[in-house]
Amino acid sequence: MRIDRLLVCLFALSIIPAAYAQSRQDTNVNAWFMYFGDHPLNEKWGIHLEGQVRRADAGLTWQQFLIRPAVNYQVNNSLLLTAGWAFVTTWPYGDFPAKAPFPEHRFYEQALIKHRLSNIPLQHRLRVEQRLVGLVPEPHAAVHSWQLRQRFRYMLRADFPLPLGDRKRRPFGLALYDEVFFNFGGNRGMRYLDQNRAYGALTYKLNQWNRLEVGYLNQYIGQRNGVITELNHTLQFAWFSTVPFGHRP
Repeated sequence: MRIDRLLVCLFALSIIPAAYAQSRQDTNVNAWFMYFGDHPLNEKWGIHLEGQVRRADAGLTWQQFLIRPAVNYQVNNSLLLTAGWAFVTTWPYGDFPAKAPFPEHRFYEQALIKHRLSNIPLQHRLRVEQRLVGLVPEPHAAVHSWQLRQRFRYMLRADFPLPLGDRKRRPFGLALYDEVFFNFGGNRGMRYLDQNRAYGALTYKLNQWNRLEVGYLNQYIGQRNGVITELNHTLQFAWFSTVPFGHRP
């Protein structure tokens, strides 16, 4: 696949939500702060550690808090398998908020496939989630019951090195990805298409194990009622680390 075809694919994925535009749209400005750690234990096994603080109203109020530990298995240089659990708390936000904050437990299975197109690293991430969502009927109430929801996610990411810095070390890059979320099974709500996330970021490689990213995420969410859609503008700050456990600087 040529680079121009790759860009066309990313663009095509990013405009999928246009076909689902509804008359009632909610637009929000958010800020997300994230840590992603994939820490090897040996040549095959490793630990994934992840934490995210998601803020709404340009960072002034809570949107979500997420922790996501998991176990990694490196099949080969191109394939990484992951299985884990996440705990998420979501707060009411926007013009059409939830009735109250609610918790969620997610169990997930994932395959990450890496390869190169010329000198451009590509990633394909496929994830299946089993979500236990706590139903809270009103503010300040306890969880009334738990509902099982299922979702499939696919992400295509490309990283482009930038000709900045000296010839020996060029730490800057440009990252582009698009991720599509599909609901399936029982309790899927009124929509199959749950979300689309289109993202672009400036990346900076601190060293062989650590990378920083600052980027913009355009997030489409189709609410479960089938009427309201969200188009959220999100500024993201991310730290990625692959420091092996037991490593001493």
